[in-house]
Amino acid sequence: MAARKLAAYDAKRDFKVTSEPTGAVQVAASERARFVIQKHDATRLHYDLRLEHEGVFLSWAVTRGPSRDPHDKRLAVHVEDHPLAYGDFEGTIPKGQYGGGTVMLWDRGWWAPEPGFDLEKGLKKGEIKLVFAGERMKGGYVLVRIHNDKKGGKRENWLLIKHRDEFAIDGDTDFLNDTAFSIASGRKMEDIAAGKGKAAKPFMTAKTTPPDATWNSKPSPEASGEKAAKEAKAPKRKPAATKARKVEAKMPDFVPPQLCKLVDRPPGGEGWVHEIKFDGYRMQLRVEGGKAALRTRTGLDWSDRFPRLVADAAELPDAMIDGEVVALDEAGSPSFAGLQAALAEEDTSDLIFFAFDLLHAQGEDLTDQPLEDRKTQLKALLPKDDERLRYVEHFKSGGEAVLQSACRMSLEGVVSKKLDAPYRSGKGATWTKAKCRAGHEVVIGGWTTTGDAFRSLIVGVYRDGDLVHVGRVGTGYGRDKVAKLLPKLKAHVRKTSPFKGKGAPKGGAGVHWVDPVLVAEIEFAGFTGEGAVRQASFKGLREDKPAKAVEAEAPAPAEAVELAQPKAGKAIVKGVTLSNPDKALWPDAGDGTPGTKLDLARYYEAVGDWMLEHIRGRPCSVIRTPDGIGGESFFQRHSGKGVSALIDEVTVSGDHKPYLVFNTVEALVAAGQWGATELHPWNCREGEPEVPGRLVFDLDPGPDVSFDAVVEGAREIRDRLEALGLVGFCKTTGGKGLHVVTPLKGSKVDWDAAKAFAREVCARMAADSPDQYLITMAKKDRGGRIFLDYLRNDRMSTAVAPLSPRARPGAPVSWPVAWTQVRKGLDPSRFNIRMAPRMVKELDAWEAYAESERDLAGAIRKLGKMG
Repeated sequence: MAARKLAAYDAKRDFKVTSEPTGAVQVAASERARFVIQKHDATRLHYDLRLEHEGVFLSWAVTRGPSRDPHDKRLAVHVEDHPLAYGDFEGTIPKGQYGGGTVMLWDRGWWAPEPGFDLEKGLKKGEIKLVFAGERMKGGYVLVRIHNDKKGGKRENWLLIKHRDEFAIDGDTDFLNDTAFSIASGRKMEDIAAGKGKAAKPFMTAKTTPPDATWNSKPSPEASGEKAAKEAKAPKRKPAATKARKVEAKMPDFVPPQLCKLVDRPPGGEGWVHEIKFDGYRMQLRVEGGKAALRTRTGLDWSDRFPRLVADAAELPDAMIDGEVVALDEAGSPSFAGLQAALAEEDTSDLIFFAFDLLHAQGEDLTDQPLEDRKTQLKALLPKDDERLRYVEHFKSGGEAVLQSACRMSLEGVVSKKLDAPYRSGKGATWTKAKCRAGHEVVIGGWTTTGDAFRSLIVGVYRDGDLVHVGRVGTGYGRDKVAKLLPKLKAHVRKTSPFKGKGAPKGGAGVHWVDPVLVAEIEFAGFTGEGAVRQASFKGLREDKPAKAVEAEAPAPAEAVELAQPKAGKAIVKGVTLSNPDKALWPDAGDGTPGTKLDLARYYEAVGDWMLEHIRGRPCSVIRTPDGIGGESFFQRHSGKGVSALIDEVTVSGDHKPYLVFNTVEALVAAGQWGATELHPWNCREGEPEVPGRLVFDLDPGPDVSFDAVVEGAREIRDRLEALGLVGFCKTTGGKGLHVVTPLKGSKVDWDAAKAFAREVCARMAADSPDQYLITMAKKDRGGRIFLDYLRNDRMSTAVAPLSPRARPGAPVSWPVAWTQVRKGLDPSRFNIRMAPRMVKELDAWEAYAESERDLAGAIRKLGKMG
């Protein structure tokens, strides 16, 4: 009977060419009907659904793949029956052969008709109600044959539709993206096509037993469906300890890891536990017979990179442990930069393996056991005194509080897990992650330069097999990172853009394309309406994740998960939770009402995009007034404990302590939560602390000098700078003075030369009008005159940032003004945190700032010629 059914299958294939099994290959009968789904990249990508029935596989080609959304009706084209041996086929079909392309075993398991459904009648009618008990396909579905209006049409079209049950997910878009690897070998499609990795483990040709022990006797088809449904639902229930049974099994070489679904807040409610999210490399530790190995998330053996960890782990009993390799900084916090440095220097002796799950132990497969049981056994298995192999503790309640604590400690975020859930490879709903800052891996497709200087990376993610552009990453570099990054980029240079689709970037001067093989980890402030990353900052390259695996990821909306809400007395601005939002920082914010912490945070949110152009990528000092401007104030330039993880840091030459850096609007809002009422960045170029990026001339009047005289002095400095080929821009200081700022090109002029130039300009101006100006700081000499402060132009000197608030009465801000406004009657007190948010949208006073960078070396030569 089966042979007759397979005649069409055999006739379409040349078995001297293809390695597909013939219809003559015999497969032993199973206690229950099996199914497989094969991802098949032939003329077009599709998924082949195969249902065991009467000794063959009934087969359909599901053009867009299965879905868990009951609203999705997926076209399924009925094709010829296949032999049962085909259920173990994973590999390539040669070009020119029927179905030529790559075949992956995407899912497999058992199926049965829905309880009470007559399968034979359904087959004749063109409707099959069925229940899946697979690794990925779970619960009820229906296959429905649809009418073909075309007479003589060869295609028999059906629809595959998900039934609404506990496994249904409305609007599910992650199913196929999150399961893009083989259920049988762990390989991606490109690995199978290239013949890489180990072959798939057999299912059809090996002795297989349904996971549910109650399937041992063969019931009716209706009962079988009940058992299938029961099996599919089984992972949702925690088995009683008295009924737990040991599943003896040979330990596999590698198990594809379980992954987290990104959410915007940790789930609340009972049954969840919360662990700290580590900023490191996900690793699987395998120990057998006194020999240990560490593998990446894709199964690459990296044991030789971590010899000390492997040596320590070799002392453990046989086990397979899921965890993360992490570097800790001096404060004991995870450091991704430290991990990269350790790998680059080939000194990984201080790295830590944090263990959070146990998949196999001493001959027992634990993946079907609840997480709670797995972690209990893991804790008992690990030594309590080993500094390098550490157990990850968890918290059983208060996910939101755990996240906030993690963010205050500069940690990456929180991973939340269902206590009663089994371990399942791929991304599901039982593991979630909530981050302190937005982060993602991206694929590098090119880079840009200005002259010889590195400027930014051009990056994308994969969508439907194409590299789609998601923006540029222009901060987070520094000289050391660029020095390591550029050789790797240049090793993969290509002539054409690797990006495809709408919005693909075009080439031009300063644009360099590369093969899309390098993966970068970035942090960013969110997505634009066009899907590009906003305010992205580079963290480092990732070697543990292949480029093809980098796909779009966005947090699940709040309504999609059970969320812990902020407690009373708190507010959220730009995703940042504010404590004591009504705390008054200014007794009067310029309109007769107090200026609160919430006002400050909202102010930073409103002006942040504009302000970031002038502070991003630069060390920045802050003045904090947590008890208001009348209370104690704190000056802080270095990062450390208690600093929000949204605020970046940078280490500069000559100081081992990292400096604060504000790269995103969220970081500015976090500064507001911190009570930072003033921001004072360095005057270097973005990402280059050793290179002067602007000159700041500060006009600081004596107590008896009118503001009109300050206006006159600012215009004179502008004129002197223009005579030297430089362009000046003016802003109020938020006090009684004015700043004249001139942007500089990156040049070989160092800080000493920049400071000397600024001093000479001020000295000549003071010499020409000694009754109006001076360049000494002594207050006793400043009566009736303006101090021309050139000292802002030293390497570590700062100036208040454009649009920064000031910790002064009236909540003033340092406001950029057009030269047409710099005239008699200018009143700087009118610029405050109340009016600035309304005016910033129309602010164009510094519109030409970025295009006005000038060469300081040329100005120095001109000044010298003037004598």
